[in-house]
Amino acid sequence: MSNDNRLHLTLPIPPSINHQYATVKGRRILSSESRSYKQLVGQHVLLALAKNPDRERLRSFMKSHDLVLSMWFYLRTALRRDLDSGLKITQDAICEALEVNDNRVVEIHLHKKIDRTEPRLEVLLTSCGDDTE
Repeated sequence: MSNDNRLHLTLPIPPSINHQYATVKGRRILSSESRSYKQLVGQHVLLALAKNPDRERLRSFMKSHDLVLSMWFYLRTALRRDLDSGLKITQDAICEALEVNDNRVVEIHLHKKIDRTEPRLEVLLTSCGDDTE
């Protein structure tokens, strides 16, 4: 498998699960913070694709293969939040930006690391069978 079939992103830490939804007129909707985060992730994906001369082939590849999503959360402290609290919003945002159905993701790897000076989320999206770790 070629590295050309991988998408690597460095993203800000997503909003915690407690800040992802709001109740408006009795309905649960994405909070403005979550909508902004999804838009920002979409911009990161589009920028990464713009830098890739093979972007259309990559997008087509992602739409037709089972995918593995690996995420490394670099947090200021290990106790700040649950490891999985940013998974769904980030997965949804990446897949929406790629125009890929998120049911293509068949394997997920989550990691929590400490970086007190530069909290961030590192993401690698690859196809199943690609040895990434």
